[in-house]
Amino acid sequence: MKRLCVLLLIALPAAAASRLPVRGKHAMVASVDVIASRIGADVMKRGGNAVDAAVAVAFALAVTWPEAGNLGGGGFMLVRTPDGKSEAVDYREVAPAAASRNMYLDAEGKVTKDSTLGYRASGVPGTVAGLALAHKRYGKLPWRELVEPARRLAADGFVVSDYLARSFRATEHERLKEFPESWRIYGEHRAGERFVQPELAAVLARIENDPSDFYRGTTAKQIVKAMKAHGGLITADDLAKYKPVVRTPLRGTYRGYEIVSMPPPSSGGVALIEMLNMLEGYDMKSMGWHSSQHVHTMLEVMRRAFADRAKFLGDPDFAKMPVDALTSKAYAETRRGDIDPARATDSKSVGAGDPAPYESPSTTHFSIADKDGMLVSNTYTLNDSFGSAITIAGFLMNDEMDDFAARPGTPNFYGLVQGEANAIAPRKRPLSSMTPAFVLKDGKPFLVTGSPGGGTIINSVLQVIVNVVDFGMSAQEAVDAPRFHHQWLPDEVGWEAFEFPRDAWDALVKMGYVFHATPGLVSSKIPGSLGDAETIAFDANGDRLGASDPRRGGVSVGW
Repeated sequence: MKRLCVLLLIALPAAAASRLPVRGKHAMVASVDVIASRIGADVMKRGGNAVDAAVAVAFALAVTWPEAGNLGGGGFMLVRTPDGKSEAVDYREVAPAAASRNMYLDAEGKVTKDSTLGYRASGVPGTVAGLALAHKRYGKLPWRELVEPARRLAADGFVVSDYLARSFRATEHERLKEFPESWRIYGEHRAGERFVQPELAAVLARIENDPSDFYRGTTAKQIVKAMKAHGGLITADDLAKYKPVVRTPLRGTYRGYEIVSMPPPSSGGVALIEMLNMLEGYDMKSMGWHSSQHVHTMLEVMRRAFADRAKFLGDPDFAKMPVDALTSKAYAETRRGDIDPARATDSKSVGAGDPAPYESPSTTHFSIADKDGMLVSNTYTLNDSFGSAITIAGFLMNDEMDDFAARPGTPNFYGLVQGEANAIAPRKRPLSSMTPAFVLKDGKPFLVTGSPGGGTIINSVLQVIVNVVDFGMSAQEAVDAPRFHHQWLPDEVGWEAFEFPRDAWDALVKMGYVFHATPGLVSSKIPGSLGDAETIAFDANGDRLGASDPRRGGVSVGW
């Protein structure tokens, strides 16, 4: 039975709640945590560049933001050097060698909870290796100086914020009770108290001396011992063989702006560029922001991009993907060709497109810009909030194996349906929605952005860009504005409270849209608001404008 929400919604125009961004003449860090942002800004004050700051921020978040900041996860770092060259560092987790296609199916073929909870849920972590590779390629300051602030934070402790205290009380946090060591460390903490993590400090001390310790040293041995004791799959050989990959970013254009984002195994860049290409065929500004026609058009391009995502995308080392076709203007023209301006499309009738004729393949985000124009857009994750809920040597492990298609065609934790290209295989990287992105204008930095949020990531980044480019919002207004989401299946709209004026809501219902019964939810397992778009903009004078998202209490720090 379709569910229709009948709540009376009040419009909240972006301008009505407009906040000023944080201005920095030289450099800026936009992250979800003020402690991490300050550490990153301080690194650049001491002569470090944006990558140095990114390493320091990432390690700091592993201490202060345990629901997503991590040592035991992975992610993507997009880097643009002052001379305009861009690279993508893929430090996504990989499946252990012992992984198999049907490892999460029971005797009846149903997906078990093992892909999201416990020792069998983890892929081989990539964060430490990825940060080390980025530092080796671009860093200026000594590695030790970048890890030390995080080690000191773990050893001496920090004051628990209101948001962090709420995350410790969240439903997903309750999973930690199944694992005594996790509950001992992360169990119950109130706002205002000091949180000390001596085991994590010891790991960071070893990483500070040698990052390879995580993969071949004492920390690696601790991981392997815990995995053996509890039926996990990660072995010493898995850890020793892990390597991050440097990839070529994807590029597209939108109304004269250049878009730079992640290639597969992230689906984010492909879907973002595909959606922007489809939207380019419409006069979005004339529709009016959050009018029924604006929202309808956005939802329909989201629906089609996510259908393509489900069928075509996976790990480029394992599957051939029509990336050039999916991101082409010609393909976008065909995809938007069957959008009815007056009716919602039934997702069951949409399916994936045919790119062949056009072929020539809980998370946190931070954005950084330094004084020389180097940019970093970094998204990394444990997947679910607090990952797999297991703690080894004082840090949480990921549950990224759920990002594979445990059974192609069956929704994962985030409700995302995925295809054969993302089936489980040994040493394979799971598909991701992470979408670190740069927007350039006349070859110069214009926006640095990205977001956490599972499948909602791509659409959060899309809406920030469209809000700025089409509707003339400031970066802060674009980040603060309420968001909506569609991911093809389930065929319903996720939305935030105060999202739509009542007349737009009524018009969308008449068009045939079904709204999730609860604001902030896009499936029964994804609570809260949509995304956390940590963003940096550049004004005409070159000043950096930090636009942190209020949804999780983000704070930008510049100088």
